[in-house]
Amino acid sequence: MQETKDNRSLGELFAELARESSTLVRQEIDLAKAELTGKATGAAKDIGLVAAGGFVAYAGFLGVLAAIVIALAAAGLPWWLSALLVGAVVIGAGYFLIQKGLSALKHEDLAPRQTIESIKDDTRWAKEQVR
Repeated sequence: MQETKDNRSLGELFAELARESSTLVRQEIDLAKAELTGKATGAAKDIGLVAAGGFVAYAGFLGVLAAIVIALAAAGLPWWLSALLVGAVVIGAGYFLIQKGLSALKHEDLAPRQTIESIKDDTRWAKEQVR
């Protein structure tokens, strides 16, 4: 294997290292932006679908609740008690769903993992180049 001799001065080598490091940092920032943009775009689309589905389901749910209140009133309960019972059950179910959703959000990982790993690799590489 033939070795090539580098005739550049120490100052030139450090200047090149600074330029390369600057380029590397810009590329890492671009990678992070692209990764976060991709995640945000996908999440926004999914949130839109969930919201649309939620509105449609909510309309149907209100109709079912009204039918339950009417059925309880027809069975002999006063209207106000029928509505109160149905409302209490719905509030309990809503509270359960809210708690479950908040718990799931706490465990969501939105960090740009690929970028973090790439920066760690770049740091190791830069340390080896300085030695």
